[in-house]
Amino acid sequence: MRVPLSWLREYVDLPATETGRDVQAKLVAVGLEVETVEQIGAGLKGPLVVGQVLTIEELEGFKKPIRFCTVDVGSANGTGEPQEIVCGARNFAVGDKVVVVLPGAVLPGDFAIAARKTYGRTSHGMICSTDELGMGDDGTHGIIVLPPEHEVGTDAIELLELVDEVLDIAVTPDRGYCLSMRGVARETAIAYGLPLRDPALLDVPAPNAFGYPVKIADPIGCDRFTARTVVGLEPEARSPIWLQRRLQKAGMRPISLAVDITNYVMLELGQPLHAYDRTRIDGPIGVRRAQQGEKLTTLDGTVRVLDAEDLVITDDRGPIGLAGVMGGANTEIADVKNGENTTEVVIEAAHFDAISIARTARRHKLSSEASKRFERGVDPQAAAAAAQRTVDLLVLLAGGTAEAGVTEVTAPSAPRTIAMPADHPDRVAGVAYGRETVVRRLQQVGCDVYGQDELLVTVPSWRPDLSEPNDLAEEVIRLEGYENLPSTLPTPPSGRGLTDRQRLHRRFGRALAGAGYVEALNYPFIGDAVLDQLGLEADDARRRTVKLVNPLSDEEPALRTTLLPGLLGALRRNDGRGSHDLALFETGLVFRPTGDETQTERLTVDRRPTDDEIAGLNAALPRQPRRAAVVLAGAREQAGWWGKGRPADWADSIEAARTIAREAGVELTVRSDQHAPWHPGRCAALFVTVGGEETLVGHAGELHPRVIKELHLPERTCAMEIELDLLEQAVDGALQAPRISTFPVATQDVALIVAQDVPATAVEEALRTGAGQLLESLRLFDVFTGEQIGEGKKSLAYALRFRAPDRTLTVDEATAARDSAVALAAERTGAVLRGA
Repeated sequence: MRVPLSWLREYVDLPATETGRDVQAKLVAVGLEVETVEQIGAGLKGPLVVGQVLTIEELEGFKKPIRFCTVDVGSANGTGEPQEIVCGARNFAVGDKVVVVLPGAVLPGDFAIAARKTYGRTSHGMICSTDELGMGDDGTHGIIVLPPEHEVGTDAIELLELVDEVLDIAVTPDRGYCLSMRGVARETAIAYGLPLRDPALLDVPAPNAFGYPVKIADPIGCDRFTARTVVGLEPEARSPIWLQRRLQKAGMRPISLAVDITNYVMLELGQPLHAYDRTRIDGPIGVRRAQQGEKLTTLDGTVRVLDAEDLVITDDRGPIGLAGVMGGANTEIADVKNGENTTEVVIEAAHFDAISIARTARRHKLSSEASKRFERGVDPQAAAAAAQRTVDLLVLLAGGTAEAGVTEVTAPSAPRTIAMPADHPDRVAGVAYGRETVVRRLQQVGCDVYGQDELLVTVPSWRPDLSEPNDLAEEVIRLEGYENLPSTLPTPPSGRGLTDRQRLHRRFGRALAGAGYVEALNYPFIGDAVLDQLGLEADDARRRTVKLVNPLSDEEPALRTTLLPGLLGALRRNDGRGSHDLALFETGLVFRPTGDETQTERLTVDRRPTDDEIAGLNAALPRQPRRAAVVLAGAREQAGWWGKGRPADWADSIEAARTIAREAGVELTVRSDQHAPWHPGRCAALFVTVGGEETLVGHAGELHPRVIKELHLPERTCAMEIELDLLEQAVDGALQAPRISTFPVATQDVALIVAQDVPATAVEEALRTGAGQLLESLRLFDVFTGEQIGEGKKSLAYALRFRAPDRTLTVDEATAARDSAVALAAERTGAVLRGA
């Protein structure tokens, strides 16, 4: 809602020194979101005056029509002589009154005006259009032609109200009454503690039987309909400048006098109105639901096929308007510019059901100023006043005559009342306001308040958002000032905090971040297309998904069964934007239905569910394990003066899994595997021991080239995914901190020759078991193949570190432990000591 400050001052006597910024601060303090304060005419400097065109000479020989004009500007130019001006516009003639800017003036945009030679003549100023003066669109896109009654030489800055401030207010859905000058003025008066001149307080004649006939077939959709008739309108009457300027400042375009008046009253009182050409209405005006498939051509020229839920305005021929949204073209006020005229109008001021109007506007993708107000709530008691205000302006400005007939059809209704303890706002805010303050603030917003300790509050008709005691408490609190509420931090009960599981999951994230990974949070939705791109088999468990009834996107209608699609999508986007060295991770839930889920009924919301109902809901949920995943591409280590970098490879993804396992204090076993979407030769299965049994917890490695191509990923992209819940189950008691021995370490190296197909992890496991308790660590530091080893063979070199917690090991003890390890490796894997 755009609110000109000059218009606002008509209803509230603001101090003369108050600026738009001052008013903005006051309105923000009472809860209105004033987004900007626009300085209209900022930098504008005269002389800018009314002139009269004396002569027009058409200049020939140019690519576009050019006119050399002489304009009488009175004494504004200091000489009284006609002003010579070159102009290219053609929508004015000799004798017209126009707006002239003289040399020395400055127009909006810091456009300085000076005499200059152009098209072979010297132009001493400009004849102005609305665009050049920053007035907004008037529908002509040409020179401003003023009514003839304005005197030559009059200051046009004041005449056209070119200098003003406009507050742009973002009105929330619950504050629909602020989509009017009346509503904003009420809030301004409260904020300043000043009286309000309510523009809706008019003398309105009582309804009688002589008004235009109206029939309401749907009193729920339309509970109030006021109709007034004005005849004898002057077809040539134009909207006065003050009316046009107020519409323009409020963001609306002047159209014709009758339409401008209805728009003006809507902005003033918040009540949308519609003016019908009475000569184009056939029979009584009706309000009903549309018949399915009926058609209506609206004012924007679009033929609309109506739905049975649409509320329509009708005459004997059928629909003549979409109620509360837009009128029909067949009863439109005639356009004088097209040689037509309207001399008799019927004014409609009605109140429609907010939900019905909102659904119709969305159904037809037709948001209008009227629908925006109706769907947020319009004051039903303002309809008669708005109709009267419209009639008064038509009589005043268009020379019309108001007929005596007044039609008002209303459905029975009672004022809304709310019972509230007087100290309820105190208990909500934690501040002692007192009964007097509560009553005063509620009366300021228009409520009638009765009672002492227990208040009975009658809600004003323009506040449909007030429906319960908490709403009234909010009004008191906001008017007393949110900034005055004390900041009190709640005291948490002792003995609470993160659970062991929560702390463990946080450590997983910190460990990956410490290893150089960046967390990327993704939506938990997938579609079948990405599962196809990952190369999953038809019977893969990851294809059994939970479908959403109302998905955000039809392309992703299911809950994810793996974290990889979201992470790979994030990697692809970042790579496409120039970040090629990437290491991303995510932890989150996946959704794995087992097929054993039960169906449950939709529960009511008027009570707490029973324990059995909650158990039924839980039984209907799929299994939701928490997982962690990483994806890598590009360089894992950057090159520099310190040496060569290296690209990320499958080993880095396995190391990410080991990083997580170390945080849990769990030993991770790695074996070769084939599992989509990983490369069959570069895929590792990850195992831990849970309850004495080896359990698969995830996979890691390089993605299959076909998957990389389908998903448009960088070459050699690697990934890892692991189930954190299983890792947690593998934790054996509290995590033990390592004990640092003060005794020296004994290092023994051993090189073993094994068959090419023997996994290094199998050899490592045998060495670790055979070495016994004295083994502190084991590291593979070399893999060698060649003629010296033999065909189909490979050499694995390990560094074994031995240490005793209570003594210094002898050479014999370290050698014996090494020999025991080699012997078990030979027994299990066929390993032969190299050089033996």
